[in-house]
Amino acid sequence: MITYKENERVFQLDTPNTTYVIAVVDDENFVGHVYYGPRLKDSDVFYLMRTEEPPFVPSKNNRERCSFYDCFPFEYPTGGVGDYRESCIGIRTAAGHVGSMLSYVSHEILNGKPELKGLPATFGTEEDCMTLKLVCEDKYVGMQVELLYTVFQDVDVITRSVRVTNVGQESFYLTKVYSACIDMDNKDFDMVSLHGSWARERHIQRKTLGYGIQNVSSFRGESSHQDHPFLALVDKNTTQENGEIYAMNFVYSGNFRAQAEVTQFDFVRMTMGIHPENFCWKLECGESFQAPEVVMVYTDKGFDAMTSTFHKLYKRHLIRGEYKNKKRPILINNWEATYFKFDTEKLLSIAKEASKLGIEMLVMDDGWFGKRHSDNCALGDWTVNEEKIQGGLKYLVDEVNKLGMKFGIWFEPEMISPDSDLYRAHPDWAIAIPGRPGTESRQQFVLDLSRQEVVDCIYEQVATILRSANITYVKWDMNRQLTDIGSYGLPADRQGELYHRYVLAVYQMQDRLTKEFPYLLLENCSGGGARFDPGMLYFSPQIWCSDDTDAIERLEIQEGTAFIYPLSTMGAHVSDCPNHAVGRSTPFETRGIVALAGTFGYELDVTKISQEDRDKIPEQVAMYHKYNDLVREGDYYRIASYAQNHKYDCWQVVSADQKQSLVTFVQVLCKVNYKSRCILLKGLDADKRYKVVFENDDNVTDRVYSGDVLMKAGLLVPAPWGDFQARLISLTEVE
Repeated sequence: MITYKENERVFQLDTPNTTYVIAVVDDENFVGHVYYGPRLKDSDVFYLMRTEEPPFVPSKNNRERCSFYDCFPFEYPTGGVGDYRESCIGIRTAAGHVGSMLSYVSHEILNGKPELKGLPATFGTEEDCMTLKLVCEDKYVGMQVELLYTVFQDVDVITRSVRVTNVGQESFYLTKVYSACIDMDNKDFDMVSLHGSWARERHIQRKTLGYGIQNVSSFRGESSHQDHPFLALVDKNTTQENGEIYAMNFVYSGNFRAQAEVTQFDFVRMTMGIHPENFCWKLECGESFQAPEVVMVYTDKGFDAMTSTFHKLYKRHLIRGEYKNKKRPILINNWEATYFKFDTEKLLSIAKEASKLGIEMLVMDDGWFGKRHSDNCALGDWTVNEEKIQGGLKYLVDEVNKLGMKFGIWFEPEMISPDSDLYRAHPDWAIAIPGRPGTESRQQFVLDLSRQEVVDCIYEQVATILRSANITYVKWDMNRQLTDIGSYGLPADRQGELYHRYVLAVYQMQDRLTKEFPYLLLENCSGGGARFDPGMLYFSPQIWCSDDTDAIERLEIQEGTAFIYPLSTMGAHVSDCPNHAVGRSTPFETRGIVALAGTFGYELDVTKISQEDRDKIPEQVAMYHKYNDLVREGDYYRIASYAQNHKYDCWQVVSADQKQSLVTFVQVLCKVNYKSRCILLKGLDADKRYKVVFENDDNVTDRVYSGDVLMKAGLLVPAPWGDFQARLISLTEVE
């Protein structure tokens, strides 16, 4: 609900359990942030802005206007005129000047949620959300800024975005456009973020927030392996079950900056938006720039509540398409099975064996096109190599379909190899600084998708392949970051637009793809998990979580991913051992149980694994079909973190009606002479009674316990013998 008190000039935005308050202040109509926290019965909190304290507002003390600017809690701060904290918007006029200040002009309260042109964003109907449009201006620059806030009725979320329009008489340049800001008192916060690298993405980091600026960011052209477009400020005592959290997540797949700044007055400014590095957008008269969306979550009930809120929002209001609420087919991908050494005969041999075991889809990975016999050539030449795919692609797909299996295929549409027919014909289609040798990575360059002719050419190549056969799944990969930021297609004064235009083009291509092929299951990938973000989830209901498929390494990766994103979005496979990334060997059973927490599939040569492991696949397939609805749709709870305790990992999912639950327990290293471990379950109905079954441990007798006992006294999990052992524990209500 959104209300406006005209006399006080105060806006109150209410979700089921939170309140956000904005006020218009003084004769010059400054827009101030007043409050964000637990839901209030009214908005009588104007005093929190401290405008009755020195330096007062400019109408009462104009001689200290600069001091006012430097401490007032601005809703959307500007720079260059006296606020020395981080600004949200930066401009440069034709004369080279950079200062700006915004004043409130008007507002509109709408039922529903407007689309953001060209950008992924959360969605809602007139029945389940409301939107506040606050219109501000800088009349000296000729700039209008629309601040958009959407309140969802069913989840504790407020989303924010910004639209900037040139309403003046001459062009100017945007040098920074963030999407959200919160100014508030410092509550002795910790800062929580997600960090990593290739094959070890999204590890949770928590540290004390100190004075000055602390941020996480990427200007690699993607949201990145290294940092993630997420930031949370949390109370020192925050745990899974208790404590105050302010969290932001960016619905964007390119450069970002998420930042917290503790100021001289012990205030905190928390901001998020497009990274300003190498960003400069020219706005001609009448033109607008739409910034991406930020999702804001507040809770005072700990990380479990924060996670639940993000999960519900993304499942209900971001993920779309045929597979939004649908079980995904169990696939087998040939990458770690064959790498580039495959042909039709080899793929069919894998498919024939896999189909007997209950696997439902074959995915043909890299190496099927052009002259692609290694990863150093042919990207951009998206035509079938019929020396490898004998009889053509349609023949292969038809033969796989005859086995009762679906067929999927891998593309890397955003890249071009120097050794390719496309590059030889169009060397200017690669992102490059004219006259400077290009920086290769994986012996490939990045296509300049800011040029529509490039987008159209690549899209048509991909679409032609998909039209040629019954292909129902696409893995869309991106295996290197952007460098040498220059475009042969942009004028000199628009080169700073390349990064953002590139991301917009990726969105355009995926939007076209999902509209032309609405039945397609699209799985995004970027060298594993470098572009695992809400922007990608808008187009694909799942993303390859990491190129590291080792079950033990995946514990920390999947914990960090599930911190924000639903389990149904995490691409997770059972792979071969010794694992190709780390060389570790783990039991086949454990690999299956860990992969069950995601989309579930296989990444191995099923014709070469041991008979013992092969015999386990039908059991795992049955396990997936038995529990996937619960895993995909249930509420997720973190019980224990191996990353923190260095002993074991444990998580739980509970059905919405609290009649079913599934607990996953993974013992990483066995300890001699230890007793069973007591774990406290969550999310159950205290008044229900549950039959507890250790699905893969015949030594434990089935028992019935009350939900109250399981959550307060706990459940004993016998210590398994051996390292890397997993237990799957099901709970079912009994009358």
